[in-house]
Amino acid sequence: MSFIEIDNVWQEYGHHVVLERLSLNIAEGEFCTLVGASGCGKSTFLRLMLGQERPSRGRILLAGKALPGEPDPGRGVVFQRYSVFPHLNALDNVAIGLELPRAPVLGRLFGAKKRAAREEARQLLEKVGLGHNLDQYPAQLSGGMQQRLAIAQAFIMRPRVLLLDEPFGALDPGIRKDMHALLLTLWQETGLTVFMVTHDLAEGFNLGTRLLVFDKTRNDPQAPNAYGARVTYDIPLNADRQVARARIADIAALQPD
Repeated sequence: MSFIEIDNVWQEYGHHVVLERLSLNIAEGEFCTLVGASGCGKSTFLRLMLGQERPSRGRILLAGKALPGEPDPGRGVVFQRYSVFPHLNALDNVAIGLELPRAPVLGRLFGAKKRAAREEARQLLEKVGLGHNLDQYPAQLSGGMQQRLAIAQAFIMRPRVLLLDEPFGALDPGIRKDMHALLLTLWQETGLTVFMVTHDLAEGFNLGTRLLVFDKTRNDPQAPNAYGARVTYDIPLNADRQVARARIADIAALQPD
């Protein structure tokens, strides 16, 4: 049985069709990169996976059960814009992810439980390269460091599924390379399932074990919103990357500038 089953999913807003006839089976531990032109439904797909939206038609199953209708700790998310708390230092930004679910009334733990949560957060910050920045606030951190902090926030919850919406798009190339290495290390250590949206085809190829290309296969100039996007290419990347590279080159040639 597939870990995630996406069965004939459509997403429509009134007469505007964004996604249509989307069917996928995802094994646990896959790293799926999502590419395609702007506006072809990649971010909408992530919102469906997060539970921020419900499909207009079709169903999404997680481990054989209907996907929960609201975001939960089992699904972590990292956006391009740094989703950190500006009023908390780095350690508290990560530790709060453990405190809130365990102390929903007060939002804070005390005593030994608090020390344990902060120690777990500290160890994760060490792992993402922020061990010397525990007391610094987001405004004191560089863009790359803030994104490391956002990734630590997501991983501290030990999600089963991680959703990434162009998480490195605003970073310089050198920093992006470091972030790629960090993400792959954490993914390999945890074995979670990843969906990552990117506009960079090379990034999608180099990071993923599976490349999903979103595109519209039907267009009506008189009704541009009548048809939605679907997955037009579903390419495994961990078997024969030379063959996959050739197919990706063909896809790139078809993409609009």
